[in-house]
Amino acid sequence: MIPRVIEAKYVEDFIIKVRFADGIEGEINLAGELEGEIFEPLRDTSYFRRFIVHSDLHTLTWPNGAYFAPEYLYQKVKRAA
Repeated sequence: MIPRVIEAKYVEDFIIKVRFADGIEGEINLAGELEGEIFEPLRDTSYFRRFIVHSDLHTLTWPNGAYFAPEYLYQKVKRAA
């Protein structure tokens, strides 16, 4: 089963608090994950804050098309717990 992000809130810097449909939640620091051309705009925190929870993909997405797989975010939350 693919995890589904159902809620996300900006915390600070490159940290987002996410909640999944199964109740798992936690903060994710994505500062070290912003490598490559698609993620370059996200290095500006004012742009980074513009994420949404995409209703079809069930993950964090940005206006330029950048996104992280929900499975990846789920594993980061579980490892941090």
